[in-house]
Amino acid sequence: MKYLKNIFFTLLILTMINCATKETELDIEVYETSASGNSLKKITEFSKQDSVISIDLNPEEKFQTITGFGGSFTEASASLLNRLSEKNRNKVLEAYFSESGANYSLTRTHIASCDFSLSNYTYAKVPNDMALEHFTIEDDREDLIPMILNAKSISKDGFNIIASPWTCPPWMKDNKNYVGGKLLPEYNDAFALYFSKYLDAYKKEGIDIWGVTVINEPHGNGNNWESTLFSPKEMTDFVQNHLGPKLENDGWGNTKILGYDQNRAGIKEWADEMYRDEKSSKYFAGMAIHWYESTYEVFPEDLQYAHKKAPNKYLIETEGCIDSEIPHWQDDAWYWKKEATDWGWDWASEQDKYLHPKYAPVNRYANDIIGCLNNQVDGWIDWNMVLDRQGGPNWFKNWCVAPVIVAPEKDEVYFTPLYYTMAHFSKFMRPGAVKIGCVINSKDVVSTAVQNPDGSIAVAIFNPSDTNYSVEIKLNNKTKTITIPSKALQTVVIK
Repeated sequence: MKYLKNIFFTLLILTMINCATKETELDIEVYETSASGNSLKKITEFSKQDSVISIDLNPEEKFQTITGFGGSFTEASASLLNRLSEKNRNKVLEAYFSESGANYSLTRTHIASCDFSLSNYTYAKVPNDMALEHFTIEDDREDLIPMILNAKSISKDGFNIIASPWTCPPWMKDNKNYVGGKLLPEYNDAFALYFSKYLDAYKKEGIDIWGVTVINEPHGNGNNWESTLFSPKEMTDFVQNHLGPKLENDGWGNTKILGYDQNRAGIKEWADEMYRDEKSSKYFAGMAIHWYESTYEVFPEDLQYAHKKAPNKYLIETEGCIDSEIPHWQDDAWYWKKEATDWGWDWASEQDKYLHPKYAPVNRYANDIIGCLNNQVDGWIDWNMVLDRQGGPNWFKNWCVAPVIVAPEKDEVYFTPLYYTMAHFSKFMRPGAVKIGCVINSKDVVSTAVQNPDGSIAVAIFNPSDTNYSVEIKLNNKTKTITIPSKALQTVVIK
C-alpha cells in the first residue's frame, strides 16, 4: 500500500509540473524555409544548441499598421501564364493568391507599358487628344487584365492594387519619346485626366485600383526604358494642383496617391517637399519607395525621417527584385549563396560601390523585409511574379529574377526559394496587423513581429549565419524555446 501511495504522489507531482509547464509555455507553430531544403515546412521538433539567443515580444509597444505584402502584375508575367497549360497557370495563381498559398494582399501593376512589357505602348495613342476621347486599354486585354481577374477569383480576402505609369504619353513630353523627357506644363491637366480615364476603364473591367503612384522612378533609369522625369517640386505641384483635384472631382477621391516611387536614399528631399505644408500634403496618401540603392542597406534613418515627417501616411515598398541576373533554373542552392550581383556592381560610382557587394538573393529579400518592418514601412511589393528562364520577356532585355520561373515551351514551373521567402510574410502577416515591440539580443540573427487582427502574433526570424541557435521567445511571462538552423528563415505563429 505504501508503495502504491508513493507511486500516486509521484504521478501527482509530475502531473502538476507538467501542467505548470504548459501554463507558462507559449502555444506556437513554426514554419521554416532553409538552405537545407525546407520550403515553408512546419517544424515540430527542436534540438538544444550551444548558442542561445532570446526574443522579447511586447504587444503593448505598437508601431505601424500593416497594409500588405505581394507582387506585381506585369505584361511579361501575364503573357507567360497564357503560354502555360491551364493546370500550371492555375497552379501558379493559386500559389500566390489562395489561402493555402502565399495569400498575397497588396500588389502593383503598370499603367501602359514598362520595361517588362512586350513593346512600348500608351493608352492615349492620338497626339494632342487633350480630352482623351480615343483613350483605350486594349493593349491590356489579352494578358494583363485576365491575369488580374483570375487572381481576384482565387483570392478569398481580396487584394489591393497600386498602379504606376512609367511614362506619360510621349506626345505630352518635351522630347516626344517613351524614354526620358519631362511632362510639358500645358499637358498637366491632360495627364491628370489620363489617370481618371484609367481608373474608370479598369473599374468597368471589374478591377478596382486602390492606389496610384505619380510616376515610376522620377529620377529616371539612365534613359534606358520608359520614364518621365520629375523633381520633388514638380511632382508635388502636379499632385496639388492637377492630379489630386481631378481625381477628387471625378469621384476617385478615395484612390490613394503615393509620391516619389524610387530608391530610399533620396526620400528625405522628397518628404520635405511633399509634406512641406497642409496644401501640398493634402492629396498625398503616402510615399512609395524602391530598394535598388543597395543590396544590403535598408537606410533606416531615411525611413524613420519620412515616417516622422508624416506619421499618419503610408510608407510602402512598391518594387524590389533580383536585377541584372538571369534566373538559375531548378537550383535552390544558388539562391542562398553570395554570388548574385546587381546593377551597381558594374555601374555605381566608386564612392557608392560598397553598397553593392555580391549577395545571396534569399538574404536580400528576408533582411530587407524585416529591416523595412522594423523601420515603419507598412507594405512590401515584389516586382514580376513570373519570368522565364532568360529573366524576361522584356523589350529592353533588362533581365531579372522572379520568385516563380517558368519554361513555357516545356510547360514547366519552378518555385524558387524567393517564393517561399515572400510567403513567410504575406501568408502570416495580414492587412490590419500591427507591428509590435520585438527585441532580439543577436548581431547575426534578425527578427520582427506583428499582431494580426485575429489576435495571433507572427514573428519572423532570419538566420543567415553558419551557426545553429536555440531561440527563447518571451511573451507576457510565457516562453518557448525553439531551434533555428543556419541559413534559415522561420515564421513563428503564436496563437
